[in-house]
Amino acid sequence: MAVQVGVIGVGSMGLNHARVYAELEEANLVAVADANQETVERVSRTYRAHGYTDYRQMLEREKLDLVTVAVPTRLHAQVAMDVLDAGVHALVEKPIAATVAEGERMIAHAHRLGKKLTIGHIERFNPAILELKQRLDDQQLGRIFQIHVRRVGAFPPRIEDVGVVVDLATHDLNIIEYLTGSQIQTVFAETERRIHAVHEDLVSGVMRLQNGIIGVLDINWLTPTKIRELTIVGERGMFLVNYLSQDLYFYENNFASGNWERLVAIGGVREGQMIKYQVRRIEPLKAELQSFIQAVETDAEPMVSGEEALRALTLAHKLIESGREHKLVVL
Repeated sequence: MAVQVGVIGVGSMGLNHARVYAELEEANLVAVADANQETVERVSRTYRAHGYTDYRQMLEREKLDLVTVAVPTRLHAQVAMDVLDAGVHALVEKPIAATVAEGERMIAHAHRLGKKLTIGHIERFNPAILELKQRLDDQQLGRIFQIHVRRVGAFPPRIEDVGVVVDLATHDLNIIEYLTGSQIQTVFAETERRIHAVHEDLVSGVMRLQNGIIGVLDINWLTPTKIRELTIVGERGMFLVNYLSQDLYFYENNFASGNWERLVAIGGVREGQMIKYQVRRIEPLKAELQSFIQAVETDAEPMVSGEEALRALTLAHKLIESGREHKLVVL
């Protein structure tokens, strides 16, 4: 039997949630809610769902199993806790909340009510990242030295209540710890505000993980083309992920077939072959929603927990602190 779902906030991202839910056989999109009357009418008509301008009325009148919360970040905590109070499981778009304290309250509330809470860290469902994770776990790269993320593009005017660190860097802070299996220990960042009226729109950051890996972040809203790339360098070569095309490449270190310490003495690195792996492409949002539906149906833990998302938000605020005070921050 299909789970009964709703979406609160059907702007840019919420509209995509509504679309995917409507396409899934395992879901029945029952209702949508948005403060904008015209938006509600258009989306509810398109997907033949009930429309509400007051999400609380939707929660009271509809029998729902799970709801996506895709409202502005400052409203995440209140709306998510109202969903949980209604006895409904919640998928909240990233970041988990505007503040760490709000995120902590959301997590505690979900545990107290026995409801599932997951956060939309959509890059965790990118098939290229999942393939890379498997290859790293299989030790294809050997020891990891550095992980470098470039996430740049044009300024999105719809983002008003947070800066680029909370909006975008939370993706990569979570991915870095997920791929390496190690926690970030120190961060240093430089931030700038060039276009955004209030918040930073550029961050360059360096971090050290507990296992010694160096992480580098290059993230902004100032680049006139969209780039989403991750490289990870180790003793056997380098992996490159293109998030947008879902491509995964491996650049081989031709010297790395023997003992690394001996190879260092004779140069250590020499360009070898490049391999492009076959990755089965899928829309990450579809995979994310299917995963959460399955967690609800089987009473399993969601792939991305509230605690993981809270960790990413905590790290993001440490980056902001470092950029503001021009200092190294130790976690």
